[in-house]
Amino acid sequence: MIRVLLVDDHQMILESLKLLFRRIPEVKIVATIDNSRNVLTFLANDPVDLVVLDFNMPHLSGVDLTLQIRQQHPTIRILMLTMVEEAIHIREAIKAGVHGYILKKADKEELERAIQQVMGGKRYFSPAIVDELSAHPGEDLNNAQPATIQNLTEREIEVLKLIALEFSSPEIAEKLYISLSTVETHRRNLFHKLNVKSAIGLTKYALRHGLVE
Repeated sequence: MIRVLLVDDHQMILESLKLLFRRIPEVKIVATIDNSRNVLTFLANDPVDLVVLDFNMPHLSGVDLTLQIRQQHPTIRILMLTMVEEAIHIREAIKAGVHGYILKKADKEELERAIQQVMGGKRYFSPAIVDELSAHPGEDLNNAQPATIQNLTEREIEVLKLIALEFSSPEIAEKLYISLSTVETHRRNLFHKLNVKSAIGLTKYALRHGLVE
């Protein structure tokens, strides 16, 4: 029996997923969690074989959560089940170490096939995902690091939040009691670490990771 934990910030989706997963042989839903901050606490006390999680979630995104699960529970398999199908985000998930990536529009047969392959020690990616990556070839994924909150310092996160809230560099310097040149250094580091080229990209990242409302 494959013990499964479902993680999604929408309760209605969790209820639908439970019904779908219960139709798959040899799968047992151990629990559902709608707040990503509670996942690691749960896993510390309740063993599971497979975590199925969404990409976009507040507090801890699916990518950040994957990194932490891989670090603390390396034997757990991770399947990302999401509506996100842009190549840049798929690569983030692959770098973080997901064992499979499947879209929510998949049918029961594909979901069952994905679980079988992931739990069999292989990786599974929806055909649409493979097509998207092929259509948008990017950097070599070997030894690459995902653009996640774990790679940012506390000060960089503070600066990122303020940029997303539309504070100017002089305003950020005054608010954090640091020099303007230091703010600009943090801004450049954020562009590099998160692989974005503008304040709009930083803002989108902050929103996606629940750093700002």
